[in-house]
Amino acid sequence: MPWIILFVAGLFETGWAVGLKYTEGFTRAGPTVLTVVSMAISLGLLGLALRSIPLGTGYAVWTGIGTVGTVLFGIIFFSEPATPARLACVGLILAGILGLKLVGTS
Repeated sequence: MPWIILFVAGLFETGWAVGLKYTEGFTRAGPTVLTVVSMAISLGLLGLALRSIPLGTGYAVWTGIGTVGTVLFGIIFFSEPATPARLACVGLILAGILGLKLVGTS
């Protein structure tokens, strides 16, 4: 269960990272509130997951999920480049996440 919580925390990290783009420097109230709420949920879930998952593993997986999600969201919705090198780097992050999951505890 801690790994599921950590995965959901990573999804909310993606949400707040993408939300930052919509806040336009925190000048738009609606997106700013949603971004802050997403931040709080993400950090809260990370804290719960870290009760059972080692700190270094949990934090790296959490940021990795957020990074991959944010890059993919940017490619799909903001027409950011999907070059082979960029996608290979995302693949390396995914490999790191999987590796940490396989060698982590819980």
